[in-house]
Formats: sequence, C-alpha cells, structure tokens
Amino acid sequence: MAKSTWKPSTLLGPLPPVLVSCGSMERSNLITIAWTGIVNTIPPMTYISVRPERYSYPIIKESGEFVINLTTAALCRAADFCGARTGAKWDKFEACGLTKEKVSQLSCPAVAESPLNLECRVQDILPLGSHHLFLAEIAAVNVEDSLLDENGKLCLDRAGLAAFAHGEYFELGKRIGSFGFSVRKKKKKAPSKAKGG
Repeated sequence: MAKSTWKPSTLLGPLPPVLVSCGSMERSNLITIAWTGIVNTIPPMTYISVRPERYSYPIIKESGEFVINLTTAALCRAADFCGARTGAKWDKFEACGLTKEKVSQLSCPAVAESPLNLECRVQDILPLGSHHLFLAEIAAVNVEDSLLDENGKLCLDRAGLAAFAHGEYFELGKRIGSFGFSVRKKKKKAPSKAKGG
C-alpha cells in the first residue's frame, strides 16, 4: 500500500476519552483527558498529560491525586462538554448532571455514573512541552457490580466504553479476539461415539 509521510504529530489512536475528577467533595472539577494509559503493572501505574494552563492542573498538582473515570457511550456528551468548557466558569458535575461519589483512598470524588474508576496518587510530574505528565500509582479500583460475571470475572465489554480517534468519538464494538488468541492451542475435539445398530 502506498503511504504519505507527514510531519510528527499525535495520531495514535484510538484513545480512551476519560473523565478525570479532582479537587474535593465540596470543590471538585472534571477534565476530559485522552492522553492517558498504563505504564507499569507492579505497582499498577498510570499517567495523564495536562496542559499547565488548564484549570485542573494546579488542583491536581497541589492535591497530588485524581480519579480516572472510564467513559461509556452514555457519558460521551459529558466527556465532550468537560473537555470544551473550563471549570473556572462551570460546575461540570452539575452542568452534566453527574453524581459525585466518595472513594476509598482519596479526598477527590469519582463519577458515580462511570462503571470503573481508578483512584490515583501522583508520584511525579514531568514537564514535556505543551503538556506535563502526571505519573501516578493506582491506589484502588472501583468496579460496578454489573460488570462482573457469576465467577467475579471482569467483563468490561458490558460497559459500552467509548474511544476517541482523531477528533471523533466511537463506541467500542464487537470482540475480535482475546489476549493470546493467536498462539493459543486449539482444543482437541472429543471423539464422536459410533451409533450402534
């Protein structure tokens, strides 16, 4: 296939358009972040990259904590609003009709309507240019019971999560495989019993 070479840009996708909550139960804010991901397993660590001029930046920097709230298709409008409006002028929880929920390890609230929340404690702040990266340890995870099967296994496919790619939102679709499916040994078929006459 023919390809064109472009100048360096941020065309990695899809990304999770997460709602990040910060502040306190009394004075909180929401910011939408697509620059996020997992950076380590043990201890579990994540990051968010935030422009220093954003209203949430000093809140997160001073408190040293935030909650990553996964965004579903139903929360996509709220995520878009929270990314386009400033907390300096808006109470985003109220404007979006979202509920603040106390979490187990932090002072800042989670979004109750989000099916999965990651409670995060900042470990380091790395100035990178347009954005500063908040490197954080995941202190706790809150999972909606409806996402668990009868054996307690997480079924995140039930959540209807949203993805963000080059300025557009998408709802995740059908499952096309699971980790290791390309190398997994196929199960042998049980021999069929011959019918007697």
